[in-house]
Amino acid sequence: MDSPSSGGGGGFGSSPKEAPKSSSLMDSLLGLLRIRVKRGVNLAVRDVRSSDPYVVIKMAKQKLKTRVIKKDVNPQWNEDLTLSISDPDLPIKLTVYDHDTFSKDDKMGDAEFYIKGFVEAMRMDLHGLPAGTVVTREQPSRQNCLAEESCITWTDGKISQDLCLRLRNVECGEVELSLHWIDLPGSKGL
Repeated sequence: MDSPSSGGGGGFGSSPKEAPKSSSLMDSLLGLLRIRVKRGVNLAVRDVRSSDPYVVIKMAKQKLKTRVIKKDVNPQWNEDLTLSISDPDLPIKLTVYDHDTFSKDDKMGDAEFYIKGFVEAMRMDLHGLPAGTVVTREQPSRQNCLAEESCITWTDGKISQDLCLRLRNVECGEVELSLHWIDLPGSKGL
């Protein structure tokens, strides 16, 4: 039987394998997630007969936004926003706003999604699979904001995922996104 003083290695906090505290962002960074904000579908009307929508995406302390599309409830943004990913378990929050010139911007709904399935697919060895192979499917549920089934696909040596998110806390609206991973030299990687 090992006692704490017999060198059996069972002591608390005294393990020589304790990881040093990292001060560098690159040590904890897994890579970058490029989110293509494609378009909004049937967004809520917040001005007279229309809205001036834009999208804000948040993850932890990061906050990114698209440009404003004037007078359009079916806007086409086709804009890339890039998040630094160090914890793939955190939710990514999306909020649509109506831009107002003389007052506070009106909220036009929100959604959130997780990239855990996307990251798990990234960790698989998929080389040699034919282009367009569906790696996994995510179904709409009460736990996510998916409006329809979302496929994680292997194409041209990369993983991608298209999402159609149903907005919450609003009478109508969906936002379509596409996810792509960017590996960084020197990052922890997947």
